[in-house]
Amino acid sequence: MAIESKYVPTESNRRAREWFQDAKFGMFIHWGVYSIIGRGEWVMHKEEIPIGEYEKLPPQFNPTQYDPAAWVRLVKRAGMKYITITSKHHDGFAMWDSKVSDYNIVKKTPYGKDVLKMLAEECRKQDMKLFFYHS
Repeated sequence: MAIESKYVPTESNRRAREWFQDAKFGMFIHWGVYSIIGRGEWVMHKEEIPIGEYEKLPPQFNPTQYDPAAWVRLVKRAGMKYITITSKHHDGFAMWDSKVSDYNIVKKTPYGKDVLKMLAEECRKQDMKLFFYHS
């Protein structure tokens, strides 16, 4: 038995979907404190790392060579049409200056900067679409 959907997308939603389908090529960046371990964004869950142990990662996360201008230039040179980046993954660590929790890059790392704000500003400068994956 088929389930009939009554959902009708708004015009702006339909246009956004068409844009995304036509864009075809973009970069998805999974980046967060889990990058220190180098075994993927699900490492805390898959390896059953206790929260107390996992919370030792943010003080080690210091991406001093982060260069959002270079990232956007690279994406554009490759012919990509958009960037999607993890804003907060399943570990709960926010990659921006969240007002909801202090468990974020600004308050819990030596880097102390809002990397998503920096990337958003650079994407605006270089006319690159930016999307956030938030879990």
